[in-house]
Amino acid sequence: MASLLRAFRHRNYRLFFGGQIISLTGTWMQSVAEAWLVYRLTGSSVLLGVTSFATLIPVFLFATIGGTVADRVNRHRILLATQTASMLFPLALAALTLSGHVRVWHVFVLAACLGIVNAFDIPARQAFVVDMVGRDDLTNAIALNSSMVNGSRVIGPAIAGVVIAAVGEGWCFLLNGVSYLAVIAGLLMMPVPKRPRAAPRSALRDTIDGFRFVMHTAPVRALLLLIGVVSFAGMPYSVLMPVFAEAILHGGVRGLGVLMAASGVGAFAGALALVARRGVRGLGRWVAVSAAAFGVLLMCFSLSRTFWLSATLLVPIGASMIVQMASSNTLIQAMVPDGLRGRVMAVYSMMFMGMAPFGSLFAGWLAKRAGAPATVMIGGLVCAAAAAIFSLRLPALRVKARELIVAQELAGGTPAAEKTGPGDEVPLNPAASG
Repeated sequence: MASLLRAFRHRNYRLFFGGQIISLTGTWMQSVAEAWLVYRLTGSSVLLGVTSFATLIPVFLFATIGGTVADRVNRHRILLATQTASMLFPLALAALTLSGHVRVWHVFVLAACLGIVNAFDIPARQAFVVDMVGRDDLTNAIALNSSMVNGSRVIGPAIAGVVIAAVGEGWCFLLNGVSYLAVIAGLLMMPVPKRPRAAPRSALRDTIDGFRFVMHTAPVRALLLLIGVVSFAGMPYSVLMPVFAEAILHGGVRGLGVLMAASGVGAFAGALALVARRGVRGLGRWVAVSAAAFGVLLMCFSLSRTFWLSATLLVPIGASMIVQMASSNTLIQAMVPDGLRGRVMAVYSMMFMGMAPFGSLFAGWLAKRAGAPATVMIGGLVCAAAAAIFSLRLPALRVKARELIVAQELAGGTPAAEKTGPGDEVPLNPAASG
C-alpha cells in the first residue's frame, strides 16, 4: 500500500489531493446538472453540443497563453487565482436557477467564462504536480490524480441524479461552488518554495518554443495527435448521454446519473491499474490497446437499446478512455524538460480538452440529422482507426522516446533504471544496448 500511495509522502500533494477530490465531486455534479438543465429547457441535442463547446473552446484558444504563464509565473499563485475565480461561476448559475430566472444563454456565457479560467488553470495544475512530488513520484502522482478525478466522477453524477430529482439543478450548482473552498484551503496551507526566476524572454518566443518542441519530437507529437482524434471523435459520447438516457434507454434523470456513474466506475478502475505501476515501461502499448478498445466499445454501446447493457458497457468504455489519456500524460511528462513543461502540457490540454468542443458541436449537429446512436458509432470507428495507425508507428517511436526519457532523468538527477519509452526497458547505460 505504501508503494501504491508513494506520492502521499509529500505533504503538499496530500493537501492538493484532499481539496481536489471534494471540488471535483462538485464539478461532476454540475456537469450532469448543466446538461440536464439545457436538455430540459430546450430538448435539443444540438444545444447540448453548444454547451460543451462554450466550456471547452476557450481552452483550445487560450491554453498556449496559459502554458507560457505557467512557465514564467509562480504556479501555486496561478492556481489560487484560478480556483477562486472558478468558484464564482457556479454560484452565479445557482442564483439564477434557484430564483427561476435562468435562461440557456446564461449557461453558455458562464460556461465560456469558466473555460477561459480553465485555459490558465489546467496547464498550471498539470505542471504543478512535479513541483509537489518531484520526478521520482511523478508517475504515481499522475495515476493518483486520474483515480481522484474518476472517483469523484463515480460519486458526483450519482449524487446529481438524486439531487436534481429531489430539489432541482440549482442545488447542484450551489454545492459545486461551495466545494471550491476545500481546494482553496488546501492551496493556502501549502509551504511552496520559490522557483528561480527565468531570464527575461519574449512571451511569444516562449510560446513558439513549446510548439517547436512538440512538432519536432515524434513520440510526443504522435501521442498528442492520437489524443486529439479520440477527443474529437470519441469523447462527445458523454455530451449525448442525456439523449440516450431519456429518448433511447428511457431512464430519465436518475438513469442519466447511473450511466455517468458507470463510466466513472470504469475510469476509476483504469486509473487504479495505473497507480500500481512503477515507471513507464510498456505504456505505449497500453495507449494503443486502450484507444482501440475505446473505439470498439463505443460501437457496441451505440447498438444497445437495453439500459443495463448500456450501463455495463460504459464501465470498460470509461476504463479504456482514462488509461489512454493518463498513460499519454505520463509518457509526455517523462519526456519533456522542466523548462517547457507548462507549455507542452498546454498543448496536451488543447488536444485533450480543446478538441472536445469541436467534436461536441459536430456530434450535436450530426445527432440531429442521423441520430445519437449513429453519431457514436461513427466516432468509435474513427477512434479504432486512429489506434491502428498509432500501433503501426509504435516500434519506430520507442527509440526516440527512450532517448528523451533517459535524458530527462539524467538532467533531473534520477537513475534511469526501470524507465522506458513507449515500449521497452531502458538500460542504465544507453550505449550498452548497442
